[in-house]
Amino acid sequence: MASSCRRPEHTAPPEVFYNEAEAKKYSQNSRMIEIQTQMSERAVELLNLPEEQSCYLLDVGCGSGLSGDYLSEEGHYWVGVDISTAMLDVALDREVEGDLLVGDMGQGMPFRPGTFDGCISISALQWLCNADKRSHSPPKRLYTFFSSLYSSLSRGSRAVFQLYPENSEQLELITTQAMRAGFSGGMVVDYPNSSKAKKFFLCLFAGASGVLPKGLGSETSDRSVQDQVQFSGQRCRFKNMKGKSAKKGRDWILEKKERRRRQGREVRADTKYTGRQRRPHF
Repeated sequence: MASSCRRPEHTAPPEVFYNEAEAKKYSQNSRMIEIQTQMSERAVELLNLPEEQSCYLLDVGCGSGLSGDYLSEEGHYWVGVDISTAMLDVALDREVEGDLLVGDMGQGMPFRPGTFDGCISISALQWLCNADKRSHSPPKRLYTFFSSLYSSLSRGSRAVFQLYPENSEQLELITTQAMRAGFSGGMVVDYPNSSKAKKFFLCLFAGASGVLPKGLGSETSDRSVQDQVQFSGQRCRFKNMKGKSAKKGRDWILEKKERRRRQGREVRADTKYTGRQRRPHF
């Protein structure tokens, strides 16, 4: 996971951090442009769009339109949403081909149901995990975003988010809210054994579940490292135990171990002794 000491979302809210100077610097950095293009290409690949067919796509956190440039090159039409007016001004100066909209993704997507054939987002989703105002609740803002996005996508389409998660708890928070909103899917990790090349893509299916794509570099990775994490909307409920708290019971322990397995951690195998009551030692 990325280190928190240099994370921009810990510095200031996005509309403040991406001011005029930062927006110009971001859009003129050749290395940044190259990385943005590569991640956009991978995101579109994971969308699995019909070949030789123009689609209508949504770019969330479009910034100065670098990812939109790749969409236009591929022959797609797109709408970009971003909270930073400075970034959108740079996009206008660059004369990008997509339509641009100022908006806070945490307040939901203001589009009609079934408008888009797919959605991509590059390096934006992790910003919703921060509470920049007293009224902000990350779980509520994530759910509002995902539920409105689910509505605006056509059934059977996909949404792909490239993100830089701070830790496994943040990943679980994001995926949990996405599943609550109706999505299925999971996390695709490219190059899981590389600290520099590792990339996280949240691949979501709207309306119809599909096969989760394989992460790049997974064929050379250690078998013990999970490069894909599958999520579903099912919940494991604890059994009601008379006079006992569900916490620390067998069901609670099994659910906790399963959650850690989904996070890629090493967990001991389940046995008939898992969660058993032990006699007190004096």
